[in-house]
Amino acid sequence: MTDIPEVDLGNGIAMPMVGFGTWRLHGKQAYEAIRYALRAGYRHIDTATMYENEAEVGRAIADSGLDRRDVFVTTKLLPAHAARARAAMADSLRALGTGYVDLWLVHWPPSRPALSPLWREFLEIRDEGLCRAVGVSNYDIGQVDELIAATGERPAVNQINWSPDLYDPEVLTAHAERGIALEGYSSLKGTQLSNPVLAEIAAAHAVAPAQVILRWQLELGITVIPKSVRPERIDANFDLFGFSLTEEEVARVNRL
Repeated sequence: MTDIPEVDLGNGIAMPMVGFGTWRLHGKQAYEAIRYALRAGYRHIDTATMYENEAEVGRAIADSGLDRRDVFVTTKLLPAHAARARAAMADSLRALGTGYVDLWLVHWPPSRPALSPLWREFLEIRDEGLCRAVGVSNYDIGQVDELIAATGERPAVNQINWSPDLYDPEVLTAHAERGIALEGYSSLKGTQLSNPVLAEIAAAHAVAPAQVILRWQLELGITVIPKSVRPERIDANFDLFGFSLTEEEVARVNRL
């Protein structure tokens, strides 16, 4: 079994830095892809209310034979549900077939009047044990600071769109200064994988350009959640630990 690097979210909670994304996966396809990912070694599954596949996620985990405690489950609240966050959490837990999730994120920032009140409710629900950690997704640093100023508590995670095209060292620094873990989505979708720089680095390590991008993200300390329904790609997206990038290679990808 591969040792997956983890990021410390505080309070003894460790998030595997390689997760399996499930956006746009539904029904039997979702169930089978998640089952395969769990067999391949993934121990972090990322879903959301918006994805409408929490039931498939829960069933795949239950049928995997793994202990629930060994699988890190993330789901997300739609901002449109800000006024019914507690009920939305209950709906997610019912669909997932579990008594708690490991990480609950606000999927997108709600309207400004609801920004801080919703975060307070997230903290209350966390303290009740329905989720182990809480965070946000698609927030800018100003919105994050507003939450911290209102409650004194930072999000454990900010899940954002991330790829070489979106590389911004100031984003990395700002989150590191606040002790907030970054998780990047659409890393492969947002990348021109045929770029000759990626091809050259991939050839040097005998891997695919997509693996270079995911490894680059890990080198920056950002959790990855690639998605695929093809077994060979699910395997390749997890096969990131037999090589590492040099500082020069990371810098070259930064400049893409």
